[in-house]
Amino acid sequence: MNTHFQRLLGPTQFSIGLELPLDNDWSTAGQRLRVTEQRPFGVPDIKQHAQLAKLADTVGFRALWVRDVPVYDPHFGDAAQVFETFSYLGYLAGITDNIMLGTAAVVLPLRQPWLTLKAANSIDELSDGRLLLGVASGDRPMEYPLFGVDYEQRGALFRSAVELLQTQGAGRLPQGAELLPQRKEAFPLLVAGLGQQSPNWIGEHMGGWLAYPGTAQEHRRRVRLWREVGGDKPYITFLHLDLEADPHAPMKTLRFGGRGGRNALIEELQALREAGVQHVGLHLRHSARPIVEVMEELAEYVLPRFHGAA
Repeated sequence: MNTHFQRLLGPTQFSIGLELPLDNDWSTAGQRLRVTEQRPFGVPDIKQHAQLAKLADTVGFRALWVRDVPVYDPHFGDAAQVFETFSYLGYLAGITDNIMLGTAAVVLPLRQPWLTLKAANSIDELSDGRLLLGVASGDRPMEYPLFGVDYEQRGALFRSAVELLQTQGAGRLPQGAELLPQRKEAFPLLVAGLGQQSPNWIGEHMGGWLAYPGTAQEHRRRVRLWREVGGDKPYITFLHLDLEADPHAPMKTLRFGGRGGRNALIEELQALREAGVQHVGLHLRHSARPIVEVMEELAEYVLPRFHGAA
């Protein structure tokens, strides 16, 4: 297995990370604050972003995941972490030490492929090999005409960009020219969804799958399909969580996740692990409790159950 994935999964071959932004702007309290601060729906409070990223690194979360949302669309209603993906990863690389830095996922058709390659190589070197490069074909039609890209061509553009990332542009540069920094091996790409490709193509060309949130039963079925085309390559997903203060509170279903206490969360994570999921990125924007409080409880009671002894 690629060393990037080995660092993500660890000796237990199962790990827990966090999806940015680390804010609870989708909770009742968060909505009230948003209205007070006159932020549109889906634009998080990012005043504490640096402190929270450092905390995630310090307490042992295995990855921070950022998304690629170049333009806030009020009809879509989600600005993700606000900051541009690669710029922010460079910042995170400078303020963290151990946590993996993942993209979920870079919209390849909207980006100039050579600049994407240079940015990814740069982040991986600056972070000492901590970049997990997730890629996608994109799903927000409004952005394509803005970038001068034909929405219907996104599948072909995705394949072309993947080829460049995986070959590092070998044989395509003028004689004597180099794209620096260089990587000695191809990027182990993760794909969100199918990128407008066939499952067989994805299984052959991608290093892992970023699967959409779902129940353990749904993931069991998807994992089986992934193993048929991708073999033992990593299977990663995300879970929206509202962690209740009562550790014994049962899990209630939310869209893309659930609300419950830590004991129910441990059971849910164990079920996902048994279904074949290898990494779960927790999404905390629904959290009724302060984000720091939730992160500290997860670090004390949940991470050791799955990451093993520190």
